[in-house]
Amino acid sequence: MSGAGDREPVFPTRQSLGIMKSKLKGAQTGHDLLKRKSEALTKRFRDITRRIADAKEKMGKVMQIAAFSLAEVTYATGNNSIGYQITETAREAKFRVRTKQENVSGVFLPQFESFTVEGVSDFGMTGLGRGGQQVAKCRETYTRAVETLIELASLQTAFVILDDVIKVVNRRVNAIEHVIIPRTENTIKYINSELDELDREEFYRLKKVKGVKERAQAEEELERRKKAACASGSDKENDSGEAKNVLGDDGDEDVIF
Repeated sequence: MSGAGDREPVFPTRQSLGIMKSKLKGAQTGHDLLKRKSEALTKRFRDITRRIADAKEKMGKVMQIAAFSLAEVTYATGNNSIGYQITETAREAKFRVRTKQENVSGVFLPQFESFTVEGVSDFGMTGLGRGGQQVAKCRETYTRAVETLIELASLQTAFVILDDVIKVVNRRVNAIEHVIIPRTENTIKYINSELDELDREEFYRLKKVKGVKERAQAEEELERRKKAACASGSDKENDSGEAKNVLGDDGDEDVIF
């Protein structure tokens, strides 16, 4: 879980805000896709689990029948080492396995498929003397047992692969949901708050500058009006008809010689 104040170390700019919003959108899209993938894989995982349980139950019954069939062959032929003799006689496998892949939400699951090669029978004469019917029955029983074993191996392999992949996908989903998305959202909130603060500071600065300019203009207007008033007063004195003494001795007493 990420903390409430956990965020990316970014500089709060408009460009960073756009980058964080794109990152948040990508994280949400990736979370949705991984969530769908996890659900699809989990559904297939549950289906494989059910099939494994059925295959194991079937395997137990088939192997039980095969063991009894081998006991019947041993009793009918009177040879306790018939299995060893057949193994030593066989030179080429008639029952073979091939592999193919299945794509499940981007995960490739191997599938094992059994097939029989026609014309290959190294121990076709086995049991010709006595117990031939029991030998053929035992061969068919063990063929079904091997087919069931191959099916179980295929399911077990897919089970292990899906288990690992689901754990990885769920970890990624949890990381995106509880770490990346909250961290990105906190970063976006931080950038928005810082940009709002910068806008408020810019508005306050412009308001102060405008106030200073208005006061300066008012002072200039007042000074201009004062100068205009002084100039108009001087013009009125000149227009009154009183001549001024150029020498400036209006207030001096007359001197009589």
